[in-house]
Amino acid sequence: MPTRTTPWPAGTPCWVDLGTPEPDAARAFYTAVLDWTYRDPSPGSDGHRMCLEDGQEVAGLGPLQDPAGPSRWTTYFATDDADATAARVAAAGGRVLAPPRQAGPAGRMAIVTDPQGSPFGLWQAGATIGVELFNEPGALVWNEAAVDDPAAAQEFYTAVFGFAWEEVPDAGGYCTFATGDGPLGGLSGVVEGLPRGWSTCFAVADTDAAVGAVESGGGKVLMPAEDTPFGRFAVVTDPWGAVFSVMEVAEE
Repeated sequence: MPTRTTPWPAGTPCWVDLGTPEPDAARAFYTAVLDWTYRDPSPGSDGHRMCLEDGQEVAGLGPLQDPAGPSRWTTYFATDDADATAARVAAAGGRVLAPPRQAGPAGRMAIVTDPQGSPFGLWQAGATIGVELFNEPGALVWNEAAVDDPAAAQEFYTAVFGFAWEEVPDAGGYCTFATGDGPLGGLSGVVEGLPRGWSTCFAVADTDAAVGAVESGGGKVLMPAEDTPFGRFAVVTDPWGAVFSVMEVAEE
């Protein structure tokens, strides 16, 4: 079982967090889809709960910080210095929406956007390192961004995180990014019918069953389940419009 107990290397998509207008109903929805349990909010957590799979922290879920904003999953990148990374975001043409702040003993965080308006988070680990379980059903398996100008996005994220890029053969210009060995995530142009920005993909044991649970719970299917070289994959939304993907990871 792939688990981690130490902070993730800088530049790694290390955490995902859902902001939703109905946290209690969202808990029930994601329990049905991903089989999560939850840890109740701690003091100073703004009502956010930890989402657990096999007792390991795999995501966060809480109320919208801006009641007028959209419900969404936010991807957070690990950083050794949230303040310095936020400064690089601004210098490279991005925006700092929520300046770095201490999230109690859990860590230090900021919310920023790239120059094309895609929001993402920065996470400097404290007591919370990021996801403790990954690439297993119910846990994070991949993060990727869809942008209008992939070349400009590559330039920005390289300036902020030092990414190197590799184009995937026969994938329509899709590229993966890395800071060392092995890809950390991906980036593509905008796909018709799917939203722009960063997206979150969770591993599941059975993609078709997960899609069925999404629909039964009031969510929608944006891209029906299909087989890919990496596993059976679908793009869905929860009942409040937050987009995410599910993938039955192919056996190696």
